[in-house]
Amino acid sequence: MPPSIVLLAEPRGFCAGVEMAIKALTWMVRVFEAPVYCYHEIVHNRWVVKAFEDVGVVFVDDIDEVPIGAPVMLSAHGSAPEVVSGAESRAGIVVDAVCPLVTKVHHEVRRMADRGYEIIYVGHEGHDEAVGTVAEAPEAITLVEPETGLSGFTPADPAKVALLAQTTLGVHEWQAVLDDARQSFPSVSTARKSDLCYATTNRQDAVRSLTKEADLILVVGSASSSNTRALVRVAREAGVAAHRIDDASSIDTAWLDAANVVGVTAGASAPDHLVQEVIGRVNPTAGVRLLQITEEGEYFPLPPQLRTLLRVLQLTVEAGFGARHQAEPGPLDRDPEWDATEALAAISR
Repeated sequence: MPPSIVLLAEPRGFCAGVEMAIKALTWMVRVFEAPVYCYHEIVHNRWVVKAFEDVGVVFVDDIDEVPIGAPVMLSAHGSAPEVVSGAESRAGIVVDAVCPLVTKVHHEVRRMADRGYEIIYVGHEGHDEAVGTVAEAPEAITLVEPETGLSGFTPADPAKVALLAQTTLGVHEWQAVLDDARQSFPSVSTARKSDLCYATTNRQDAVRSLTKEADLILVVGSASSSNTRALVRVAREAGVAAHRIDDASSIDTAWLDAANVVGVTAGASAPDHLVQEVIGRVNPTAGVRLLQITEEGEYFPLPPQLRTLLRVLQLTVEAGFGARHQAEPGPLDRDPEWDATEALAAISR
């Protein structure tokens, strides 16, 4: 018998940084002939990556794979300084779609390093965001996995230690290391505003709310997504069965046989149509109930390099047809009015 109800978490899915990055890459494939290059996956979701590959985007893990003069976008997770400079020396145009929240951490790393601090960076080895952040000041940073914490970290000066974090960490992962650091180094410096992404925190809070009612929680997102994996951990630590799934086809019917109430959510880079397909696959007899804990109204504008390019193109076209009326909005003015779901639908068509 199917579960009786699906509890649908809100917020879930795309965050403002992912929205910005997907819309930016959509503009790139509209403006330039294929292929358009992107350093690393634009976001950590295999469906999104495949959608862009289908329209001529080539994802590379080495900036030297970008042909001289080709257009290139740098992913939302942030890139090492040498990657940015390498792209600028090779590409015809470089658009950096780094999330502003990741940029904030990069600034903090440079500021702390310049002040002579030894920096503990809590993150996942090999994750794109962690690689790019550590590269900002490798001589000053020690990366520690949240699972192992401060084990083995011995600073030259315990009074000059700073603690920073990968933005997609689970709150519990960060808090455990923070508590340990404060005990070991009472004067430890941290960012004035939390490094943890607001969207990551909100989605974890929503999962905690789901665990109060659900027998099973399904988290839509790719295995490469750190924030998606964190949502699964949050649910399991609350004692509720939880599984990460790529899409509806990943659901094991045995999971549903043992559940009456199924919670559904999605990582910050997972498209909502995948969530809707999961709900259809669960097929709850009593329908769907939205479980909303907060509203998200954040908006990140397109990267400045892309805004400049689009503005120049717009003015060039207008010059050929006569100046537009000053009150008439252009594409950039309308950017807050459309979203990444519409962008993906447009390129899919």
